[in-house]
Parts: sequence; structure tokens; C-alpha cells
Amino acid sequence: AWRHMQEMLPAVQALWQGDYEHNGQFWSFPNATSVPKPRQKEVPIWVAARAPMTYDYAVKNGCNIQSWPLTRGMDEAETYMARMAEAMANNPGKKRPTMAMMRHTALYDRKEDWMVPVRAAQRQLSQFENLFKNMGDVENGFPRSIPFDQLGNRAEYDPEMLKRNLMFGTPDEVIAKLKQYEAIGVDEFIYYASLGLGHEEQKRSMELFCKEVIPAFR
Repeated sequence: AWRHMQEMLPAVQALWQGDYEHNGQFWSFPNATSVPKPRQKEVPIWVAARAPMTYDYAVKNGCNIQSWPLTRGMDEAETYMARMAEAMANNPGKKRPTMAMMRHTALYDRKEDWMVPVRAAQRQLSQFENLFKNMGDVENGFPRSIPFDQLGNRAEYDPEMLKRNLMFGTPDEVIAKLKQYEAIGVDEFIYYASLGLGHEEQKRSMELFCKEVIPAFR
């Protein structure tokens, strides 16, 4: 996948500039361009990165970076920041990219409601394991949930661990968690809402985030 991206991204940038012919490993096409073209001279491009070489590629090509520590702890987020710092050191003179970090997010009014998003995340993540590792079937568009006793990495689905590592909590708890990311140099936060919460719980979560969390970072 990374080889496809590294061929595709410069081609897209060239198409935005004007007529461009491409003869690559994965794609070839005659003289063509993009219509309409972007209004701004430099179009912000975000690259999803976890591997060191992708951080290096993003810095070399002036791309912003978005990372996802999955269900792992702050040490994983710190590892990603170290990889960006290493990429900057290896590419002197390059502009520092904007760094975004994504987390499953759910806010609630009462601390005792913490298992509601945890159960939703466990169910969604077990479906993700199915797709990621080709462990199960997809029926009518929905991947089968893999039972926890069949997962080799069951510790990554422990309820207390999910509560601690993911952006779950009351507004005050979530603000405190986000401050940790701010402290290590993360610039932007990506609110990962697609974890199977009920509609009303999802609405309330976003309402609490917008009304009580965002103002704490303005």
C-alpha cells in the first residue's frame, strides 16, 4: 500500500499544477490535468502514518500527518511523536507538519456509565480484527465479530484498559486526557465517532465535547 501511495501522491500534486503524463510502476496515463484546479497554491495533504518510513515520506513531501494509536496507551502516542522528530532531524530545512492524533471518543454525564462505550468499542474492534486479519466472514455488508477467546491480542480489549487509553470519560476527564497529547506536541485531535454507540449516546457525546471540551483549548 505504501508503494502505491508514494507513486500516487506526487502524481496528484502534478495534476493539480497542469498537464502531466505519468508512467509509473502501478499507473500510466497520457497527458492530463485536473479540472477544476485547487484555488490555493499549496493544497494541504494529510498522510496516515505509523511506520517510520511514512513519517519520513510525509516530511519530505510537505504533508501533514495523522496517526492512530489504536487501543494502546500514551507510550504509543509518544512513539509516533518521536518518529516525527526523527523524520524532521533527517530532513533539515523541511517545514514541521501539523500532527493529528485520532482516538475512539465517547463522553458521558455520569462516571458510572463508562461501560456503555467500552462495550460498543469491543464489538466494533472485534469486527475490525475480522477485516484486518481476514479471520471471519462478511455477511450483508457487516463483518462478523470475532469472539475474544479467538483473539491472540485479547489484552488490547480489556475494559479497564480501553477506558484508560481511549478518549472515554466525563468532560473533565477527557480534557485531562487531551492535555497529555497537547503536552507531547500533538497539534490536532481527530474525534473517532464510529464505534457503534447508540444514536442518543452519540449525540450526547458530541454535544458534551463541543460545549465543554473544545472551549478548554481555545
